[in-house]
Amino acid sequence: METLGVFVGLGMNLTAVQKRILRAIAAGATLKAHRSLDGEKLYRLHYLAGEIEKVGDAAVANLEEQQLLHSNQKFPAATFLLTDRGRKAAADLVGEEVKPLGARNF
Repeated sequence: METLGVFVGLGMNLTAVQKRILRAIAAGATLKAHRSLDGEKLYRLHYLAGEIEKVGDAAVANLEEQQLLHSNQKFPAATFLLTDRGRKAAADLVGEEVKPLGARNF
């Protein structure tokens, strides 16, 4: 796992994929977990320009474990939001403040 020095003080170890997810959300992309009727969960990053990127479940699970993401837990497509800690991590990655997207801060 690649570690970025700025995150060491917060105890975070982020992979390149996890950093890409945080940067994408900071830029306005939406991370969603789509569930099929069979219960299969598929993670997708939906970019503002319309592109959709598959994301591995381990990367998302680890971001949740590090309390950087929180899900609204809706069916069939849950949306993930940055927590306060996640916004700080994303801001460090992109070099500017990241505004919260949602009605509630974590």
